[in-house]
Amino acid sequence: MLTPAHVQLSKPVKYRNELKFLINQHQYMILRQRLRNIVKYDENVGDTGEYHIRSLYFDDMDNRALHEKLGGVRDRAKYRIRIYNVEDKVIHFEKKVKKGDLIAKQKVSLTREMYESIIAGDYEVLNVPEKPLMYEIYHEMRDRMLRPKVIVDYVREPFVCHHGNVRITFDKDLRTGLHSLDMFNKDLHPVRAIDENLMILEVKFDEYIPEYIRIALQLEGLNRQSASKYVICRKFLKYNTWEDY
Repeated sequence: MLTPAHVQLSKPVKYRNELKFLINQHQYMILRQRLRNIVKYDENVGDTGEYHIRSLYFDDMDNRALHEKLGGVRDRAKYRIRIYNVEDKVIHFEKKVKKGDLIAKQKVSLTREMYESIIAGDYEVLNVPEKPLMYEIYHEMRDRMLRPKVIVDYVREPFVCHHGNVRITFDKDLRTGLHSLDMFNKDLHPVRAIDENLMILEVKFDEYIPEYIRIALQLEGLNRQSASKYVICRKFLKYNTWEDY
C-alpha cells in the first residue's frame, strides 16, 4: 500500500498569458525579420531554425474539450501526446489548462512501449498513483472514456526573450492525420488543414511583453485567432470525411 512518502506531489501549476493570431506569408516575413534583430531562436531548433511537432489529441465520450472550446467555456482542459521531429526520444503526455485568459501546461514522460500500449487500448500502463498526472489521465480514460481523436501536425519556428519570459512561435503547415491515430506511422501522410498562405503566431509571456517586442510585432494590427489547432483539425475531419461529433 502506498504511503505519503511514496507519492509524488503535483508541482504547482504556473499560468501564463497566451495570444494567438492568424497571419499570412507576407506578415510572417516582415515579423520574422524584425524578431531576428532583437531576440534569439529557441536552443532546440535545428539548422533551419525550426522543428517539427506532432500531437495526438484526446477527448472524452462527450467530446468535452471540443464542445467547451466551441462554446466559449473559459475554464477548460485538454489532453495530448506530443513528439518532436517524429522521433521517440521525447514523448510527453500533456494536459493543457486554460483559466480565463491564462494557460498552463503539465506533462509526464512516456516510453515508446507505454505509448504503444495506449494506442493498443491498454490504459493500465497509466495506472500509476505516485504520478498524479498519469493517474488522472488513467481515470479520465477509465471513467470518461478519454480516447485519441486526431493527429495535429505542424512545423514551429520559435523565438525566445528572457525579459518577461516571452516565447514567440510561428506555427506553419498545419496538417491533420485524418483517421490515422498512430503518430509513428511511417505511411502517415497528413493533409493540410488551413490555407497554405496562413499560419498561426503565438505569443506566450508571464507578466508583460517588453515594449520593443510589442512594437516589433505590432500585435494590435493583427487578426486575433480563437480556434485551437485541435479544433481546426477536428472541424476539417468532420467536413471532409463525414465524421459525426
